[in-house]
Amino acid sequence: MTNTVTQVHLQKPARPCADFPKSQPLRKTRIVKKLATFVAGLLVSVTAYASGGGDLLQSGTDLSDRASLQRGAQLYMNYCSGCHSLKYLRYSRMAEDLGLTEDEVMNNLNFTGAKFGEQIQVNLTAEHANQWFGKMPPDLSLITRVRGSDWVYTYLNQFYLDETRPLGWNNKLFPNASMPNPLWELQGLQHAEYGEKDKATGERPVHGLKVEQAGKLDEAGFRTATRDITAFLEYAGEPAALKRQSLGVWVILFLALFTFLAYLLKTEYWRDVEH
Repeated sequence: MTNTVTQVHLQKPARPCADFPKSQPLRKTRIVKKLATFVAGLLVSVTAYASGGGDLLQSGTDLSDRASLQRGAQLYMNYCSGCHSLKYLRYSRMAEDLGLTEDEVMNNLNFTGAKFGEQIQVNLTAEHANQWFGKMPPDLSLITRVRGSDWVYTYLNQFYLDETRPLGWNNKLFPNASMPNPLWELQGLQHAEYGEKDKATGERPVHGLKVEQAGKLDEAGFRTATRDITAFLEYAGEPAALKRQSLGVWVILFLALFTFLAYLLKTEYWRDVEH
Protein backbone atom coordinates (compact mmCIF):
# COMPACT_ATOMS: atom_id res chain seq x y z
CA MET A 1 0.00 0.00 0.00
CA THR A 2 2.76 2.36 0.98
CA ASN A 3 4.65 1.79 -2.26
CA THR A 4 1.49 2.34 -4.26
CA VAL A 5 0.76 5.66 -2.55
CA THR A 6 4.33 6.80 -3.07
CA GLN A 7 4.10 5.88 -6.72
CA VAL A 8 0.96 7.94 -7.15
CA HIS A 9 2.56 11.00 -5.55
CA LEU A 10 5.63 10.71 -7.77
CA GLN A 11 3.62 10.31 -10.97
CA LYS A 12 3.80 13.30 -13.33
CA PRO A 13 0.56 14.69 -14.61
CA ALA A 14 -0.44 13.42 -18.01
CA ARG A 15 -0.68 17.01 -19.31
CA PRO A 16 0.68 20.34 -18.05
CA CYS A 17 -1.55 22.42 -15.82
CA ALA A 18 -1.70 25.12 -18.47
CA ASP A 19 -3.40 22.65 -20.80
CA PHE A 20 -6.42 22.16 -18.56
CA PRO A 21 -9.49 23.88 -20.01
CA LYS A 22 -10.30 27.25 -18.50
CA SER A 23 -13.66 27.97 -17.01
CA GLN A 24 -16.22 29.04 -19.61
CA PRO A 25 -17.35 32.23 -17.80
CA LEU A 26 -13.77 33.52 -17.62
CA ARG A 27 -13.16 32.77 -21.28
CA LYS A 28 -16.36 34.52 -22.33
CA THR A 29 -15.47 37.55 -20.23
CA ARG A 30 -12.09 37.87 -21.93
CA ILE A 31 -13.65 37.53 -25.38
CA VAL A 32 -16.19 40.24 -24.59
CA LYS A 33 -13.43 42.54 -23.32
CA LYS A 34 -11.39 42.01 -26.50
CA LEU A 35 -14.40 42.70 -28.70
CA ALA A 36 -15.25 45.83 -26.72
CA THR A 37 -11.67 47.08 -27.05
CA PHE A 38 -11.69 46.41 -30.79
CA VAL A 39 -15.00 48.20 -31.34
CA ALA A 40 -13.91 51.18 -29.24
CA GLY A 41 -10.68 51.47 -31.21
CA LEU A 42 -12.56 51.22 -34.48
CA LEU A 43 -14.98 53.98 -33.48
CA VAL A 44 -12.13 56.26 -32.44
CA SER A 45 -10.35 55.63 -35.74
CA VAL A 46 -13.46 56.34 -37.80
CA THR A 47 -14.19 59.51 -35.84
CA ALA A 48 -10.63 60.75 -36.22
CA TYR A 49 -10.69 60.00 -39.95
CA ALA A 50 -14.01 61.74 -40.48
CA SER A 51 -13.15 64.81 -38.47
CA GLY A 52 -9.72 65.32 -39.96
CA GLY A 53 -8.44 66.42 -36.59
CA GLY A 54 -9.06 69.54 -34.53
CA ASP A 55 -12.11 70.87 -32.75
CA LEU A 56 -15.19 71.26 -34.91
CA LEU A 57 -17.50 74.25 -34.95
CA GLN A 58 -21.23 73.61 -34.69
CA SER A 59 -22.81 74.26 -38.07
CA GLY A 60 -26.36 74.72 -36.82
CA THR A 61 -27.85 73.88 -40.23
CA ASP A 62 -31.62 73.65 -40.62
CA LEU A 63 -32.96 71.86 -43.70
CA SER A 64 -36.44 73.20 -43.00
CA ASP A 65 -35.16 76.75 -43.62
CA ARG A 66 -35.81 77.07 -47.36
CA ALA A 67 -34.37 80.60 -47.53
CA SER A 68 -31.08 79.30 -46.12
CA LEU A 69 -30.98 76.52 -48.73
CA GLN A 70 -31.68 79.01 -51.52
CA ARG A 71 -28.88 81.31 -50.34
CA GLY A 72 -26.58 78.32 -49.99
CA ALA A 73 -27.34 77.21 -53.55
CA GLN A 74 -26.56 80.68 -54.88
CA LEU A 75 -23.29 80.92 -52.93
CA TYR A 76 -22.24 77.42 -53.96
CA MET A 77 -22.91 78.06 -57.64
CA ASN A 78 -21.08 81.40 -57.54
CA TYR A 79 -18.01 80.34 -55.57
CA CYS A 80 -17.67 76.54 -55.66
CA SER A 81 -19.28 75.09 -58.79
CA GLY A 82 -16.44 76.22 -61.04
CA CYS A 83 -14.33 73.35 -59.67
CA HIS A 84 -16.64 71.04 -57.71
CA SER A 85 -19.53 69.17 -59.30
CA LEU A 86 -22.69 67.78 -57.69
CA LYS A 87 -23.19 64.87 -60.05
CA TYR A 88 -25.93 63.22 -57.98
CA LEU A 89 -28.17 66.29 -58.09
CA ARG A 90 -30.08 67.64 -61.09
CA TYR A 91 -31.01 71.26 -61.71
CA SER A 92 -34.66 70.28 -62.03
CA ARG A 93 -34.67 68.44 -58.69
CA MET A 94 -32.98 71.38 -56.98
CA ALA A 95 -35.58 73.76 -58.39
CA GLU A 96 -38.45 71.55 -57.23
CA ASP A 97 -37.10 71.06 -53.71
CA LEU A 98 -36.00 74.65 -53.11
CA GLY A 99 -39.08 76.33 -54.54
CA LEU A 100 -37.32 77.86 -57.56
CA THR A 101 -38.62 78.30 -61.09
CA GLU A 102 -36.85 76.94 -64.15
CA ASP A 103 -35.99 80.47 -65.29
CA GLU A 104 -34.49 81.35 -61.90
CA VAL A 105 -32.28 78.28 -61.96
CA MET A 106 -31.19 78.51 -65.59
CA ASN A 107 -30.53 82.27 -65.49
CA ASN A 108 -28.90 82.56 -62.07
CA LEU A 109 -27.54 79.15 -61.03
CA ASN A 110 -26.46 77.47 -64.27
CA PHE A 111 -23.09 78.59 -65.64
CA THR A 112 -22.19 75.54 -67.74
CA GLY A 113 -24.91 75.63 -70.38
CA ALA A 114 -26.38 72.36 -69.12
CA LYS A 115 -30.03 71.51 -69.71
CA PHE A 116 -32.58 71.87 -66.93
CA GLY A 117 -32.88 68.11 -66.41
CA GLU A 118 -29.15 67.41 -66.38
CA GLN A 119 -26.81 66.85 -63.45
CA ILE A 120 -24.76 69.66 -61.95
CA GLN A 121 -21.36 69.22 -63.57
CA VAL A 122 -18.31 71.45 -64.14
CA ASN A 123 -16.62 72.74 -67.28
CA LEU A 124 -13.20 72.28 -65.69
CA THR A 125 -11.20 69.69 -67.63
CA ALA A 126 -8.93 67.12 -66.01
CA GLU A 127 -5.95 68.60 -67.90
CA HIS A 128 -6.48 72.09 -66.51
CA ALA A 129 -7.22 70.73 -63.04
CA ASN A 130 -3.91 68.84 -63.00
CA GLN A 131 -2.05 71.97 -64.07
CA TRP A 132 -3.64 74.21 -61.45
CA PHE A 133 -4.28 71.91 -58.48
CA GLY A 134 -2.33 68.73 -59.20
CA LYS A 135 -5.54 66.69 -59.44
CA MET A 136 -9.21 66.94 -60.29
CA PRO A 137 -11.22 68.58 -57.48
CA PRO A 138 -13.61 66.06 -55.91
CA ASP A 139 -17.35 65.93 -56.43
CA LEU A 140 -19.11 67.26 -53.33
CA SER A 141 -22.47 65.51 -53.61
CA LEU A 142 -21.78 63.31 -50.58
CA ILE A 143 -19.25 65.40 -48.67
CA THR A 144 -21.49 66.04 -45.66
CA ARG A 145 -22.44 62.36 -45.45
CA VAL A 146 -18.78 61.36 -45.46
CA ARG A 147 -17.28 64.13 -43.33
CA GLY A 148 -20.29 65.56 -41.52
CA SER A 149 -21.87 69.02 -41.68
CA ASP A 150 -19.79 70.36 -38.77
CA TRP A 151 -16.57 69.35 -40.56
CA VAL A 152 -17.56 71.13 -43.78
CA TYR A 153 -18.64 74.24 -41.87
CA THR A 154 -15.38 74.33 -39.90
CA TYR A 155 -13.31 73.75 -43.02
CA LEU A 156 -14.91 76.69 -44.83
CA ASN A 157 -14.16 78.99 -41.88
CA GLN A 158 -10.54 78.03 -41.24
CA PHE A 159 -8.56 79.00 -44.33
CA TYR A 160 -5.57 81.25 -43.73
CA LEU A 161 -2.71 82.75 -45.74
CA ASP A 162 0.44 80.63 -45.83
CA GLU A 163 3.35 81.66 -48.06
CA THR A 164 4.93 78.22 -47.76
CA ARG A 165 2.07 76.58 -49.69
CA PRO A 166 2.05 76.46 -53.53
CA LEU A 167 -1.27 78.32 -53.77
CA GLY A 168 -0.57 80.59 -50.80
CA TRP A 169 -3.32 79.14 -48.59
CA ASN A 170 -3.61 76.57 -45.84
CA ASN A 171 -6.35 75.27 -43.57
CA LYS A 172 -6.27 74.82 -39.80
CA LEU A 173 -8.66 71.87 -39.81
CA PHE A 174 -7.15 70.15 -42.85
CA PRO A 175 -3.44 71.08 -43.01
CA ASN A 176 -1.76 71.29 -46.41
CA ALA A 177 -5.07 71.44 -48.26
CA SER A 178 -4.52 71.58 -52.02
CA MET A 179 -7.01 74.37 -52.72
CA PRO A 180 -7.16 78.12 -52.06
CA ASN A 181 -9.86 79.82 -50.05
CA PRO A 182 -12.79 80.19 -52.48
CA LEU A 183 -14.57 82.62 -50.15
CA TRP A 184 -11.67 84.97 -49.38
CA GLU A 185 -13.37 88.06 -50.80
CA LEU A 186 -16.32 87.47 -48.46
CA GLN A 187 -14.28 86.57 -45.38
CA GLY A 188 -11.22 88.72 -45.94
CA LEU A 189 -7.59 87.71 -45.44
CA GLN A 190 -7.14 85.51 -42.40
CA HIS A 191 -3.76 84.89 -40.76
CA ALA A 192 -2.65 82.18 -38.38
CA GLU A 193 -1.52 82.69 -34.79
CA TYR A 194 1.20 80.15 -34.05
CA GLY A 195 2.19 78.52 -30.79
CA GLU A 196 5.65 77.51 -29.62
CA LYS A 197 7.74 75.25 -31.82
CA ASP A 198 7.26 71.55 -31.17
CA LYS A 199 10.61 70.02 -30.15
CA ALA A 200 9.80 66.68 -31.74
CA THR A 201 8.55 67.86 -35.14
CA GLY A 202 10.12 71.31 -35.30
CA GLU A 203 6.78 72.77 -36.40
CA ARG A 204 4.77 75.56 -34.84
CA PRO A 205 1.12 74.52 -34.38
CA VAL A 206 -1.67 76.89 -35.37
CA HIS A 207 -3.46 77.96 -32.19
CA GLY A 208 -5.83 80.54 -33.62
CA LEU A 209 -6.92 82.53 -36.67
CA LYS A 210 -7.42 86.26 -37.07
CA VAL A 211 -8.86 88.30 -39.94
CA GLU A 212 -6.38 91.11 -40.62
CA GLN A 213 -7.98 92.47 -43.78
CA ALA A 214 -11.77 92.59 -43.80
CA GLY A 215 -13.83 91.18 -46.62
CA LYS A 216 -17.31 92.00 -47.88
CA LEU A 217 -18.94 90.37 -44.84
CA ASP A 218 -18.34 90.76 -41.14
CA GLU A 219 -17.69 87.69 -38.99
CA ALA A 220 -21.37 87.02 -38.26
CA GLY A 221 -22.34 87.49 -41.89
CA PHE A 222 -19.61 85.15 -43.08
CA ARG A 223 -20.63 82.49 -40.55
CA THR A 224 -24.17 82.73 -41.90
CA ALA A 225 -22.90 82.37 -45.46
CA THR A 226 -20.84 79.27 -44.70
CA ARG A 227 -23.76 77.83 -42.72
CA ASP A 228 -25.99 78.30 -45.77
CA ILE A 229 -23.46 76.58 -48.04
CA THR A 230 -23.15 73.71 -45.59
CA ALA A 231 -26.93 73.36 -45.39
CA PHE A 232 -27.16 73.25 -49.18
CA LEU A 233 -24.47 70.55 -49.36
CA GLU A 234 -26.29 68.63 -46.64
CA TYR A 235 -29.43 68.78 -48.77
CA ALA A 236 -27.49 67.79 -51.91
CA GLY A 237 -26.23 64.68 -50.13
CA GLU A 238 -29.78 63.50 -49.48
CA PRO A 239 -32.50 65.49 -51.29
CA ALA A 240 -35.16 63.06 -50.04
CA ALA A 241 -34.53 64.31 -46.49
CA LEU A 242 -36.74 67.35 -47.15
CA LYS A 243 -39.74 65.24 -48.12
CA ARG A 244 -39.02 62.77 -45.35
CA GLN A 245 -39.15 65.53 -42.75
CA SER A 246 -42.48 66.86 -44.00
CA LEU A 247 -43.87 63.33 -44.26
CA GLY A 248 -42.70 62.52 -40.74
CA VAL A 249 -45.17 64.98 -39.21
CA TRP A 250 -48.09 63.20 -40.86
CA VAL A 251 -46.76 59.80 -39.83
CA ILE A 252 -46.57 60.90 -36.19
CA LEU A 253 -50.12 62.30 -36.36
CA PHE A 254 -51.36 59.04 -37.87
CA LEU A 255 -49.67 56.99 -35.14
CA ALA A 256 -51.15 59.22 -32.46
CA LEU A 257 -54.65 58.85 -33.95
CA PHE A 258 -54.20 55.08 -34.35
CA THR A 259 -53.06 54.77 -30.72
CA PHE A 260 -56.14 56.68 -29.55
CA LEU A 261 -58.49 54.51 -31.62
CA ALA A 262 -56.75 51.35 -30.40
CA TYR A 263 -57.25 52.50 -26.81
CA LEU A 264 -60.96 53.13 -27.40
CA LEU A 265 -61.29 49.70 -29.02
CA LYS A 266 -59.51 48.02 -26.13
CA THR A 267 -61.77 49.80 -23.65
CA GLU A 268 -64.86 48.65 -25.55
CA TYR A 269 -63.69 45.01 -25.68
CA TRP A 270 -62.89 44.87 -21.97
CA ARG A 271 -66.01 46.67 -20.82
CA ASP A 272 -68.07 43.45 -20.45
CA VAL A 273 -65.22 41.32 -19.13
CA GLU A 274 -65.58 40.46 -15.46
CA HIS A 275 -62.47 41.18 -13.44
